[in-house]
Amino acid sequence: MSKPDSVDLSAFTVPGTGRGVFDVFGYRYLLRLLVRKGILTRYHGSALGWAWSYVKPAAQFLIYYLVMGVFLGLNRGIEAFPVYLFSGIVVVNLFNEAFGNATRSIVNNRALVKKIYLPRELFPIADVFIAFVHFLPQLTILIAVCLFSGWAPSLVQLAGALLAIVIILLIATGLGLLFGSINVTFRDSQNLVELILMFATYTSPVLYSFQMVENKLPPWLFDLYMMNPVTAAVELFHSAFWFPTTSGSAARPEHLWLISALAIVIAIVALVVGQLVFRRLEGRFAQDL
Repeated sequence: MSKPDSVDLSAFTVPGTGRGVFDVFGYRYLLRLLVRKGILTRYHGSALGWAWSYVKPAAQFLIYYLVMGVFLGLNRGIEAFPVYLFSGIVVVNLFNEAFGNATRSIVNNRALVKKIYLPRELFPIADVFIAFVHFLPQLTILIAVCLFSGWAPSLVQLAGALLAIVIILLIATGLGLLFGSINVTFRDSQNLVELILMFATYTSPVLYSFQMVENKLPPWLFDLYMMNPVTAAVELFHSAFWFPTTSGSAARPEHLWLISALAIVIAIVALVVGQLVFRRLEGRFAQDL
């Protein structure tokens, strides 16, 4: 009896042996569909629709400004405090939404995960893209306010703002992959992430200046504080949007670019660790869901 001809399987990929986040680039069409779906369904059935992207940050700014600026008097200690406050809020909001949504992305898409094979990294990355789209209206408001305040940034400061966005997207993606994969098995990971997001808001110089922290902490602990990628991103946004609207006497952190370079390294390490943990656990996703 003759042996059957061997079948060429070189064009097929065994599930679970892909290239991780790099496979997302091969599924760009599906990524666009997921992002489009997330954007269209976010305010589905809402009377205000996309207006909520403006109303929510405006309400958040108003509350913080009244409490921290008026009641606690920080508007007298920080020049152009409204611009300072809002330029920090938009950065933290981007991190909170991207990281929080990415953590829940696998669980929220359990139907697709259990039925078909596709790079699971698509889901957290799509949620990070969706958060970035929702960040754009807030950035538009910030730019409009800065222009009204006489904003004239340099190219270096604008490059710093772009770097800040990259830092936030990288760290949010890495942490989203890490906690998103753990959350499939241990749902209380979402509660831990909520605590992290709460700390991210209050441990970054958004409601206060970095000098207040510097005056209270020993030098080595202050250096660790400044190495937080979210803190570095906030200060880059302050440098790009707030500082050009001041008289020029406002203080900025020393070695901000070195701090930002360290933040990029930390964000990349978080992305690599998140990807490794994600790949280690994704084989159990369908079973645990």
